[in-house]
Formats: sequence, structure tokens, C-alpha cells
Amino acid sequence: MDERLSKYENKMQKSLDNLGSEYAAIRAGRANPHILDRIKVDYYGTPTPVAQVGNIAIPEARIITITPWDKSLVKEVIKAIEMSDIGINPGSDGTTIRLVFPELSEERRKELNKEVKKKAEECKVAIRNIRRDGNDDIKKLTKTEDMSEDSVKDLQDQLQKVTDSYIKKVDESAAAKEKEIMTV
Repeated sequence: MDERLSKYENKMQKSLDNLGSEYAAIRAGRANPHILDRIKVDYYGTPTPVAQVGNIAIPEARIITITPWDKSLVKEVIKAIEMSDIGINPGSDGTTIRLVFPELSEERRKELNKEVKKKAEECKVAIRNIRRDGNDDIKKLTKTEDMSEDSVKDLQDQLQKVTDSYIKKVDESAAAKEKEIMTV
């Protein structure tokens, strides 16, 4: 592949990686510690990820426990979880916070699948925008680098193949997440 296309492929990979982190935050009825990745706790005035203020464990399939290293942070962690959009009410015994994931209803599973499809489509749009930017830059090469039209067409074809491969990866990722959500 042409080195001029590598920067576009890197951007597409970043879009795909971002989609993976978005999917990790969608709960599928089972306890997944990645759901806490975006939640920040006020740790002495600094927003800090939950994973950096305590021990996260999964004692059962649908329960996450968080044991802050500093016991004074229990209320801060609970507050941060309640203010987040994960939709789970934390319980606490004063030292450990428990997040119990309810069994997903069929209706909720369908809603989550719609969300998965929406995020996949957003990722595809981002990848297509990267392709469009790449094609625009490639067209400019005819003026600046004195490239032939055939060379420009070859570069555009290579970029299209890269785009197609990333779109396929997005579809595979979405299908895997949908399967995970629909598994009871």
C-alpha cells in the first residue's frame, strides 16, 4: 500500500477503536468493568477514573464491586455513578460499592441493538468522511506532484479497498455486539 494512504488508514483504525470503546460501555446484561471507564470521580479536586481510585471485582456474573482504597471516597464514587448514564443504582455497605445489573428485558435488548446500529453507522460515516478527505488530497496531487490520472485512480482504488475493509470490520463488530446483547 502507498505510504500516502497510511495516515488515512490510521484515522480509520482510530474510528474503529473508538467504536470498540463505545461498545464496551454498552451493558449487555452481564457485569462488564468497562462500563465504568468513562466515569470520573472527584479525587481531591482531580477528575480520576473509577479504576484508579479503587479495586474493581466481578464476584458474580451480574455484579460489580468497587472497593475504594480511600474509604472517604465511597460517597464520591457513588455520586459519580449516579450522575453517569449507565442506569444502575449503586448500593454500599460503607466500604464496598455494589452494582447489580438487572436481567435485560426483550424490549431493552432491542433498544440496545438500535444503539449498537446507530453507533456503527456513525463510525461508518466517519470512515467515509476520511475516505472523502483522502480522495480530495489525492486529486490535489495531480497539480502538486505532477501525477498521471492513472496513478491518481490507482491511489483512489487503494483507498476505497482500505475503506471497504474498515466498513466490513465495523459490520463484524456490530454483529458481535448484537449477538452478545441478544444472548440471554
